[in-house]
Amino acid sequence: MVTISRIRTKKYRFGASIRWKILLAFFVIVGVSFGVAATNLTGLVRNYLFDQREREDSLLTEKAAAEVADAFSSASAEEVNRLLADNAKSMNGRLMLIDRDGKIQFDTFGDMCGQRIQQEEVLRVLTLGENEAYGVYTPGRAETKRMSGEENAEHLAYSVHRIEDGDGPIGALLYVSRIQELVDSLGKVQWQLIRVFAVIVLAALILALVLSQILTKPITDLSRTMRKMGKGDLSVRATVRGSGELRELAENYNTMAAQLEQQDKTRNQFVSNASHELRTPLTTMKIMLETVMYQPEMPDELRQEFMQDMNHEIDRLTGIVTDLLTLTRMDNRSDKLQMETVDMSAMTEETIRMLSQNAEQRHQQLLGNVMPGLTMEGDRSKLNQILYNLTENAIKYTPDNGHIMVSLFEAEGSLVWKVKDDGVGIPAEDQMHIFERFYRVDKARSRETGGTGLGLSIVKQLVNMHGGTITVESEAGKGSEFTVVLPRKGAAA
Repeated sequence: MVTISRIRTKKYRFGASIRWKILLAFFVIVGVSFGVAATNLTGLVRNYLFDQREREDSLLTEKAAAEVADAFSSASAEEVNRLLADNAKSMNGRLMLIDRDGKIQFDTFGDMCGQRIQQEEVLRVLTLGENEAYGVYTPGRAETKRMSGEENAEHLAYSVHRIEDGDGPIGALLYVSRIQELVDSLGKVQWQLIRVFAVIVLAALILALVLSQILTKPITDLSRTMRKMGKGDLSVRATVRGSGELRELAENYNTMAAQLEQQDKTRNQFVSNASHELRTPLTTMKIMLETVMYQPEMPDELRQEFMQDMNHEIDRLTGIVTDLLTLTRMDNRSDKLQMETVDMSAMTEETIRMLSQNAEQRHQQLLGNVMPGLTMEGDRSKLNQILYNLTENAIKYTPDNGHIMVSLFEAEGSLVWKVKDDGVGIPAEDQMHIFERFYRVDKARSRETGGTGLGLSIVKQLVNMHGGTITVESEAGKGSEFTVVLPRKGAAA
């Protein structure tokens, strides 16, 4: 009984020690923070690597499909086999040529010719009319070896692209991609990140232990504050009193808490902004889809046009997500532009047409004054996002029955976009801040009105990346006019 009593007393003293309380709280704060950071970072790395691999495989499949289309259409078996063999060698994978009925006509491995394949990606292309499809699988080592020929591998990917001739679809090309090396590399990266974070957490805990041993008197207030923070209240602060180490500890704790709270706010703002950026294109696609669903007698030409518009919206969504994930890289210009010759006149007219449905819902007039034949060197998706965001904002902040004018013209060797509305306008004191990240003019506006203060910041960075400038002229209650000036030769080298 005496022994048990002593053990309980020691446990009580251990739990009551302010030194151990500080250590435990520090462990929770640092461990959870770095754990969340490690999880998010490894997730971002994984998504980026797989997205990049998917784009590469899809481009290779599309290129190979285009090369064999003529030979397959003309039934030139020898030429098809040669082209498939050359592409399979350069792509380091397996290629199968499939007819419209799902039957394998050519196989670079040669063991599945004449068989019908029921792979999901193939069915999506052949039966659902999709242009391309991609999927990653873990079927086991035996099946992976059978399909890809890779030893001791458990992962593979299927990339399918439609093959067409002058009369329409004639089949599909299936590329069995070997991705085990990518998966292994990702695993190594993840373990390296875990080790780094573990060392950081361990170092932080050792430091906390040293600091806790130095303390000679209870610091109840600080301990209580840390427990509150451990429960998720990042707004609490320690009372700074006294001098020396105790004061410094309280001040350092408050600094750390402020940084964590700011990081938490920034993360929440990022999620809110992503919702704002993605909501409008999703709404547009929903409107077009409902139009197709509830108008069964719609002409085929119009239905096809709607389907193309929805496909364009999906592509734009992908671009927006990519821009949000690479926002920090845009700050230091490490996000490279995909330069090409862009028909700015056609892009502007297409954007006006796409957003006209949004304007019509609010009985607004969305007008265009576009000079024809204007082109420039730039990144098509990023240029489209600039105009789309500005026009969308004009519609959002213009009352019902209002007017929005989108203009494109050439001035002094540069292209000029102007988006003018007669909406709510921007107060003079806010105009110098509207391009700052997360800045919002009306802090109390409703969720219905929307906006997170990131859209214009992204626009400004995209304009800067193209070597251009963006300005605003506005008066509260009388509308706004945004002017984007872009050099026709794109950003300076």
